[in-house]
Amino acid sequence: MPNPVFLATATEIVLRAGEIQLAGQVSGFRVDKKGAIDLVTEIDLECERMCRALLAERFPGHDVLAEELGGSSAGQAASRYRWVFDPLDGTTNYAHGLPIYCASLGLEIDGRCEVGAVYDPSRKELFTAERGEGAYVNGRALAVSGTATLLDSLLVTGFPYDVHTQSGGELVDLFGTFLGRARAVRRLGSAALDLCYVAAGRFEGFWEQHLWPWDVAAGALIVEEAGGRVTGMDGTPFDPAAAHLVASNGPVHDQMLAVIREFRVERARKRTAPD
Repeated sequence: MPNPVFLATATEIVLRAGEIQLAGQVSGFRVDKKGAIDLVTEIDLECERMCRALLAERFPGHDVLAEELGGSSAGQAASRYRWVFDPLDGTTNYAHGLPIYCASLGLEIDGRCEVGAVYDPSRKELFTAERGEGAYVNGRALAVSGTATLLDSLLVTGFPYDVHTQSGGELVDLFGTFLGRARAVRRLGSAALDLCYVAAGRFEGFWEQHLWPWDVAAGALIVEEAGGRVTGMDGTPFDPAAAHLVASNGPVHDQMLAVIREFRVERARKRTAPD
């Protein structure tokens, strides 16, 4: 079991970030662009600087990897301990005043996430997990749903910021394929909350590609500790550096993987078929 100070610190940081995020909605904030549709606000930066300052004071020997100011790369951490932070997951929602966003912080020890905390200030929901100790929302134990079939499932996914230029058609086509197999498919705009909602039984499954470690480090642990399953989209063991995943309640996991596999096989067949 990890040191309880680690979870307390993760919780403190995401709660502080939530306060900053809510205050920004009242006071206003500057918005800049990192890409054609990829936004960053001064709130992202303020939350990240707060996190780095607190971790530097409390754990000066630990590494930090965060979305806006970088840090150690996968496999290059100097310490056994690496904090992986998304200061504002759902920045586009936040910038538009849509209250679906959060702060997400995971602690990796020897390359595996052991502690996670995600805070949604709009709903005042704090999701937490420690490996081997279960997952919780506001102190209440989480459990994934027991839904057994894809047809009875509510799924969720996300698209990357380069969807306009990078294989956007394939992403939309896969979305459509799942739409034809499931009860419904949603797209909320926050991978961390998508994962927490799988853990809470609100969704049966989530898939996405072109992800970053800070998008999923904490949320994937929360899903696993709530009794769910997380793998790569190809069924390989989950790797936060691999940039793709499927997370589910467990019973529908292989069904989701089968849809993805069949979709890719059919798409490859069409690419190679003679005119």
